[in-house]
Amino acid sequence: MAGLGGNFNDLMRQAARMQRDMGKLQEELKERYVEGAAGDGAVKVVCSAAGELVKIEISKDAVDTDDLSLLEDLVVAAVNAGLKKAEELRQGEMAKVTGGLNLPGMF
Repeated sequence: MAGLGGNFNDLMRQAARMQRDMGKLQEELKERYVEGAAGDGAVKVVCSAAGELVKIEISKDAVDTDDLSLLEDLVVAAVNAGLKKAEELRQGEMAKVTGGLNLPGMF
């Protein structure tokens, strides 16, 4: 039975280390950025890997006051592209910490 206690203690240490590493990763992801774009770069966004929209750039050529719906669609598409890249980066970094384990609720 002594072997079981040692394995349990090792498991608890690994879980604590993983939790610490994931907390550190969450902070680091706030400082890592990806870009999304739409309309051949007419609308560009910057998102943090933590999933926050940080910046939007809109080219003057994308602004047609007679057709704002096109610009609105470009903004939505650019934001979605940026957030998708942020999610892919976040998942890739998380897999490094968890060793590929899918741990629900961790991000």
